[in-house]
Amino acid sequence: MGFWCEFGMSRGRILAIDDHSANRAVVRGLLGRRGFEVLEAADGAEGLRLLYAEKPELVLLDVTMPELDGWETLDRIRALTDVPVIMLSALDSQAEKVRGLQGGADDYVTKPFGGQELIARIERLLQRRGTNGGETHQHYDDGMLSIDFETFRVEANGRSIELTPLEFRVLSALVRHPNQVLSPDQLLEHAWGGADRASRDQVKLYVGYLRRKLGTRTASRIETRRGFGYRYRPASTG
Repeated sequence: MGFWCEFGMSRGRILAIDDHSANRAVVRGLLGRRGFEVLEAADGAEGLRLLYAEKPELVLLDVTMPELDGWETLDRIRALTDVPVIMLSALDSQAEKVRGLQGGADDYVTKPFGGQELIARIERLLQRRGTNGGETHQHYDDGMLSIDFETFRVEANGRSIELTPLEFRVLSALVRHPNQVLSPDQLLEHAWGGADRASRDQVKLYVGYLRRKLGTRTASRIETRRGFGYRYRPASTG
């Protein structure tokens, strides 16, 4: 089910997964007035079906749900895609927040939340991905590396490469900024959502994972600029 703002085109699709219809109604009204299309799911299983079928730009995920709870749903989402996920929960302990962020969530908002705060957090995540009102590039191909950003398929020299969601985000950040040196802090922002989510050592570790998976020829295109960061040099530039 989708809800469209009656004033012009949708700014993007947001999937709200929550077993309480009243909570979904609040989100639907709040986001609908801001021009977003809201897809609704009453449980985790339905949410995963909509995620696969509709490919929303962002997911709002309730933690406490029967059967497939928010944590299990988050695990399955992260096995499929790197779509931004904001956890919504009445559980406000530091341990719960850390669990959500370490589990792959991009943000964690406690209930009851302010409407303006939620909108700001959503817009920040969408802007970071370049999906909020700007042109998006859904496919990349430089003759050596090919990426489909909608289906998350990656090929290096004609060979299909299986990447984890985090590896995909690191590669996407490098490819979307060709020939530009990205500092570890910039990669932390693009791939992890900020320096508070991981360390610079994690950046080095995941760049290493990428190089091993991509193979020698393509991996050589990810250059280390010692003391500065990393850059991707497209094959077409020589």
